[in-house]
Amino acid sequence: MKFVDEVKISVFGGHGGRGIVSFDREKYRPNGGPSGGNGGRGGDIYLRASTSLNHLGKLLQKKNYRGANGETGRGQKQSGINGKSLVLEVPVGTEVLNEKDGTLLFDLSIANSSYILVKGGKGGLGNYNFKNSREQKPEYAQLGEPGEELQLCFRIKSIADAGLIGLTNAGKSTLLSNVSRKKAEIGNYPFTTLLPNIGLIENEEHRRIYLADIPGLIANASKGAGLGLSFLKHIERVSLNIYLLDGERFDFQKELILLQKELGAYKKSLLERRSIVVVNKCDLIDYDIKMQNEIKKTLSNSKFWKTSHKAEIIFISAKDKKGLDIFIKKLFSFFPQKTLAEQFFENQSSEKFSKTKLRHLA
Repeated sequence: MKFVDEVKISVFGGHGGRGIVSFDREKYRPNGGPSGGNGGRGGDIYLRASTSLNHLGKLLQKKNYRGANGETGRGQKQSGINGKSLVLEVPVGTEVLNEKDGTLLFDLSIANSSYILVKGGKGGLGNYNFKNSREQKPEYAQLGEPGEELQLCFRIKSIADAGLIGLTNAGKSTLLSNVSRKKAEIGNYPFTTLLPNIGLIENEEHRRIYLADIPGLIANASKGAGLGLSFLKHIERVSLNIYLLDGERFDFQKELILLQKELGAYKKSLLERRSIVVVNKCDLIDYDIKMQNEIKKTLSNSKFWKTSHKAEIIFISAKDKKGLDIFIKKLFSFFPQKTLAEQFFENQSSEKFSKTKLRHLA
């Protein structure tokens, strides 16, 4: 199944069962009192963050999900059985929004966290509940109530420490492949990367950083041009922006301003994050130090520096694997302690190991 990072569905709590009208009719009590039982409660729908899933394709099986209806009440004051609840599992890192107004309802960033999406309706009361001093034999009962309902949008945001941000063909996939364990598809054409790949980088001290390759941006991506809106959301969870500039274009200031403009238009807070500027394809300028200094001077005079806390500039050639040691060292300097992504993936691996071990022991 292909990677699915956004799904829209409707969820309905189960309908409560109806109460019934019933009277005791025993051998020695031909005119017994009311004994109609209550209807069962409708089933709820729960949401759970699962580490065994990595996309939302499972939710595509249906457009509507419903909790089971409660059973009708029974005689002899017996209640109907409650409707069975339904649990929807989604990947960790999933956001759930109200489709009608876009309100964020849940952010499942913690493994195994669970929430109730909608509640089932109450069961109706049987006629036994309406007996009183004035009315000894009520001949009416309540219908069950409908469950709650919501129209929801589920969307995944990548969980990573840092994100590679660049225009199409800047070399993000090549860089990710050469510094991490993730091998990405590489090609010299727009939108080679159609999914946000996440690579694992490990240093000599066995520390780990998770680096996300955000698909290439183009002008007006924040307005929906190209694939922009579909993938800008994946940059929201990272804490370090890595602006990767294409050394072949030689218009570094304009390129950097465009990347900043698209990020800021999508969400202004993205511009306030720590950042590194990486100029790629330095093999095209033969690693000329004088040229590198000119590029630094050009970038340092841009408006970007006012909002980026004077981000450091690094020169690399991802293709020739030049400057990658410096890049990795600088990357880890931003994360002196164990990162949230590192902890998350450690927990995920531990849970999978435990499940595998239990299967082997069974």
